[in-house]
Amino acid sequence: MIVIVGGGICGLGIGWRLAQAGQDVCVIDRGEANKAATWAAAGMLAPQAEAEHAEEALLPLALESRAMWVDFAGDLLTATGIDVDYRAEGTLVVALDRDDREYLEHRYSYFRELGLGVEWLSGYEARQKEPFLARAVTGAIFSPLDHQVDNRRVGDALKDAYLQAGGTLREHTEIDEILLQGDHVTGVRIGAEEIAAEAVVVAAGAWSRNIPGLPEHVRPPVRPLKGQMVAVQMPSDAPLIQHVVWGPGNSIVPSIYLAPKGDGRLIIGATVEEMGFDTELTAGGLFELLRSAWEALPGIYDLPVVESWAGLRPASRDDAPILGPTAIDGLVMATGHHRNGILLAPITARAVSDYLLTGRVASIIQPFLLERFAPASVPSDRIGAVVEPLREAT
Repeated sequence: MIVIVGGGICGLGIGWRLAQAGQDVCVIDRGEANKAATWAAAGMLAPQAEAEHAEEALLPLALESRAMWVDFAGDLLTATGIDVDYRAEGTLVVALDRDDREYLEHRYSYFRELGLGVEWLSGYEARQKEPFLARAVTGAIFSPLDHQVDNRRVGDALKDAYLQAGGTLREHTEIDEILLQGDHVTGVRIGAEEIAAEAVVVAAGAWSRNIPGLPEHVRPPVRPLKGQMVAVQMPSDAPLIQHVVWGPGNSIVPSIYLAPKGDGRLIIGATVEEMGFDTELTAGGLFELLRSAWEALPGIYDLPVVESWAGLRPASRDDAPILGPTAIDGLVMATGHHRNGILLAPITARAVSDYLLTGRVASIIQPFLLERFAPASVPSDRIGAVVEPLREAT
């Protein structure tokens, strides 16, 4: 038995691959599966447009996972009949004034240094792609390979695929303790019930650090990072935009994004707030979102607001995911994906399930082991698995 704590996109993705391989798997979620960060996201697959100077180590993992998404979406469609609305129009990052343009030109040079396939567009060229962009747009970066999906459809499809493959799902169930015997995991306890397991995967997102029974040295340094979002409804016969559009923001909304979905919703996000587990919507947060979005795309002014919500990104200490084995035999991490949970779902599912099936750590996730946060004096020789390239799907 393999127990996965957390029923979001990563937990269910790992569970699905394990169930497909004939493993006995139980996914346990404290609420309803796919109703936390997976549900709250915008579904962007944009490692190029979101590349940052401090995150170069993450880029190969993100690019590899993005390349897996077409097949991942196809596998879900075959397994469940659910189309996850994979859209390949690409992503525009726009500048609205001289300062924005200078900053964007700097980012463009950085992207080119990294070898990323991006194009520089004038304001006129950007409006050729998206005619309803503000006249103030002075330039843009076009990233044709940064795509998107409907994350809520992905969540529904993964849940169905996992169950159809034979996995067990227990929702609205709190883990009371991860059970250990020495340095080996033996299962989990739910009330008076004990579930024996050869392995336990921590995939509980922002709640991963708080799972009872985790020894301090294997508690992942993950915290919740609040993001408020809003959706407006575009006319079904005349959507305002086809591409994902990023624009400049402010201290509350560092950068704004607008992600058009196949059902006509235009997702606008997101604030970045250190507010613990608070998910209250605020007038200020929604105002800043809508103001920044309107500055890039004035046509949203008359669109009806159909939904607003807040989610919790699981942010690690270095904003990169925590994947693979730990110093506790059988305890495996799949958490800390921050803003990249949807993007990294395919590679997380493949790499973590491969480790559980073979005992081998894919070389591409080696930089993201929990041990990177350990003090230098703490030995990590218990994580002695063979490192090898990520295998191809069979």
